[in-house]
Amino acid sequence: MDPKAFWVGFNLVRGIGAVRLRGLLDFFGSLEVAWQAPADALHAAGLSPKIVENLLKVRAENLAERAWEYTQRKNIRVMTWDDADYPARLLQIDQPPPVLYVRGELTAQDHFAVAIVGTRHVTGYGRQVTEELAACLAHNGISVVSGLARGVDGLAHETAIKSGGRTAAVLGCGVDIIYPPEHRGLAEKIEQQGAIISDYAPATKPDAANFPPRNRIISGLAMGVVVVEAGEESGALITATFAAEQGREVFAVPGNIHAPQSKGTNRLIRDGATPMLKPEDVLEALQLKHAPQQQQARLLLPADETEAALIGLLANEPLHVDEICRRSGMSVEKISAALVMMELKGMVRGMGGMSYSAVREKPGEYRT
Repeated sequence: MDPKAFWVGFNLVRGIGAVRLRGLLDFFGSLEVAWQAPADALHAAGLSPKIVENLLKVRAENLAERAWEYTQRKNIRVMTWDDADYPARLLQIDQPPPVLYVRGELTAQDHFAVAIVGTRHVTGYGRQVTEELAACLAHNGISVVSGLARGVDGLAHETAIKSGGRTAAVLGCGVDIIYPPEHRGLAEKIEQQGAIISDYAPATKPDAANFPPRNRIISGLAMGVVVVEAGEESGALITATFAAEQGREVFAVPGNIHAPQSKGTNRLIRDGATPMLKPEDVLEALQLKHAPQQQQARLLLPADETEAALIGLLANEPLHVDEICRRSGMSVEKISAALVMMELKGMVRGMGGMSYSAVREKPGEYRT
């Protein structure tokens, strides 16, 4: 079997998620060896009797091979932790999904992404704000991430496409089952101008229990999450919670204090979310006003010894340019030129007053 078929196989086993899969990789060295291991070795690797029973059943029914062949027939890409183009931001989160199923394509441009989420019962006000924000992001080369739901989600995807931008939809079911069904046409457009994504295996039907966990992927793919409208029990608030836990910026659109669709967003603002008063607020807060230039810089300007040295200096604390000069022994002209390029590439962030700090790429790490 193709090596990725074993990833698909373990993805089908109830009880094996990111933590247990990592344990199997550490214990056996590869998922192929783990897949073929006898029951006693699987127990020794830390799997409970019930999970071993589930695994043996999936194995006996050849479900891994059948599921893999199905993904190939349906032109569904299987993306794993081992893939170099697995989304870098998603890899940062706690327990990133080991397997992603993708229709369409994720590109380098999607590294610069903002999630737009909100109520299914969107008002005229919410519609206007969603369309303005999605169009603004698209026009600035920033991908729009959402969940393909009715209301705000669908509007965000549709507007991004109409504005010539890219968009990604994260599903709570298999990527071969579009929910809600009236968004099948929209999903086809997204596949041509972005990606349909799920960590649920193909043929997985939509279930209410699937949607809250998938929200961690929506926020994980994005630099920030904007909640346009949300009731007090809205699923969009779950996305905002995941975003905060993942260290993403959370924005909320203020609304009428008496409107049910604004109770959730107003509460988010009360609790510390950044109020979005205009789309440019998002660009400014996330330093995305020069996203197209950053994208080009990431592709065309790889790190050199100067950049590596500066990242090392800025790893622990922000420093003024004068202090960088003193510690590095480099000229102010050389440092200033390098910092301009590094800021375009998203490697460093200007803190004001000619001070700079390194931008974290993974928790505890810096891009080099």
